[in-house]
Amino acid sequence: MMPLNPTVAKVTERIVERSRKSRSAYLDLIERQRGDGLNRPRLSCGNLAHGFAASGEDKPVIRSGNAMNIGIVTAYNDMLSAHQPYGRYPEQIKVFAREVGATAQVAGGTPAMCDGVTQGQDSMELSLFSRDVIAMSTAVALSHAMFESTLLLGICDKIVPGLLIGSLRFGHLPTILIPAGPMPSGLANKEKVRVRQLYAEGKVGREELLESESASYHSAGTCTFYGTANSNQMMMEMMGLHMPGSSFVLPGTKLRQELTRAAVHRIAQIGWDGDDYRPLGHCVDEKAIVNAIVGLLATGGSTNHVIHLPAIARAAGVQIDWDDMDELSSVVPLIASIYPNGAGEVNYFHAAGGMPYVIKELVGSGLAHADIRTVYGKSLEEGAQNPVMDGDTLCWTPAPEASGDDKMLRPVAAPFQAEGGFRLLKGNLGRGTIKVSAVDRSRWTIEAPCRVFHDQNDVLKAFKAGDLERDVVVVVRFQGPAANGMPELHKLTPPLGVLQDRGFKVALVTDGRMSGASGKVPAAIHISPEAKLDGPLARLRDGDVVRVCAETGELAALVPQAEWDARTPAEAPVAGMGVGRELFAMMRHYADPAERGGSAMLASAGL
Repeated sequence: MMPLNPTVAKVTERIVERSRKSRSAYLDLIERQRGDGLNRPRLSCGNLAHGFAASGEDKPVIRSGNAMNIGIVTAYNDMLSAHQPYGRYPEQIKVFAREVGATAQVAGGTPAMCDGVTQGQDSMELSLFSRDVIAMSTAVALSHAMFESTLLLGICDKIVPGLLIGSLRFGHLPTILIPAGPMPSGLANKEKVRVRQLYAEGKVGREELLESESASYHSAGTCTFYGTANSNQMMMEMMGLHMPGSSFVLPGTKLRQELTRAAVHRIAQIGWDGDDYRPLGHCVDEKAIVNAIVGLLATGGSTNHVIHLPAIARAAGVQIDWDDMDELSSVVPLIASIYPNGAGEVNYFHAAGGMPYVIKELVGSGLAHADIRTVYGKSLEEGAQNPVMDGDTLCWTPAPEASGDDKMLRPVAAPFQAEGGFRLLKGNLGRGTIKVSAVDRSRWTIEAPCRVFHDQNDVLKAFKAGDLERDVVVVVRFQGPAANGMPELHKLTPPLGVLQDRGFKVALVTDGRMSGASGKVPAAIHISPEAKLDGPLARLRDGDVVRVCAETGELAALVPQAEWDARTPAEAPVAGMGVGRELFAMMRHYADPAERGGSAMLASAGL
């Protein structure tokens, strides 16, 4: 194993120094919670009786207080394909817990919003803030103090970050996240994109589009493209919070079930009364957060995590920013090519070596911290193992020495790109981010007159009317957390892709989000300060020439300074009502900037 890369070491030390005060306060908090805080032995008889009243055969054991009681927080629903498999997990977990003398109870549930269903709809304005709701729901679940450890059941976009943020405020409890796996491969992604673009052009109808989408999203399990959900799973492995190699094993298989059993048995071994106590708050430290960033860069993961990771880190008293990510991107190569960055999806990635291979390569080349406290072993190196069944027995074998498919996975020594898939952009339009892992290098710099919109649906109308048939920077502003909750604008991908395929130079600039499926069109996103808060985007006018350059990190309106300074900012639209958006007014009011995580909850808590 090579020594730690100097840049990785420097960035980590900078984060440690920046976080010294907040991290110390956090560690003091979880130590107090373990020693003097609310826990099962401190509950009154009435409290305790309520807690085990309906526990059936586990009731005597919970009452005795002589065995670990595991709190399950689940995001199960059977509308969301990724979470449908979780329906039977609590029953299984209770059986597996009894096998090792422990008990388990469902502590509570959280909402689990599907961005695939809400994409492009008004309800998408609830999406980012659902992460805060999930975190608070997790806190409510664990506040009953009936538990000595936690198992988290969740996979998708805001759900894993929300579960983790909530659990980190109970960081004295050992915690393992249990995935449920991706759906089997369906319609090829290239064909899905082709049909979407034909529909955007009006060349096929709704029935053809629905047939294509149904062939792609076709069964229980996570969507197979490398979006936010599957990036979540990658990060949990890079942080050592999953059982090794468990992220991308298909649902409904014997191997999947045995990995769940292994997680339950393991959580019973790392409880707070044993000699291998591993509290979540000690596992998620500065090095683990850096590992998550490195994994995101090396695999071309979701753009959403440049918002989620700062929020997760803050919940553990760790302070990171986009400069940290940008500097790490300069030394972390892109070693995975998963759709939308490549043709194949996560099942092919997993078959080529998957996360065990990625961990082996990143640790072995000194790009990731091996010496983190994982839930399973002495170091992250032990995460470079493949789970396999030997008859009825779960075993782990070493990660493959070579990739099984160099179109999906490559070694650090021969990557797809020498640098990671993330760039920081800054200039007179503010600070933002751009994902370049799926963007052809010839399109890393776009300079063109802009067309300004306040609503993504108006972009679609302009496209259909032929008003965007030229080199154009499409600006969609008033899409930040304070304006409307920062919805994803993935609905714009097909029409912008059509314009690009017609030979035009096209880019998107927005203070909103794009998607975990951000693809071939360059998109400068998360622009801060947002237009609603008098950010520079509010001063743009139709026809201003805008420069987006991932090569130099420039994001600028090429407008004379005197003219720019004299402009009156555009007025923000009134926030929408309906589908519950009015209930989130408080969150819009208190939300902090995207670079801090776009969280009203963390901002109002002073974290």
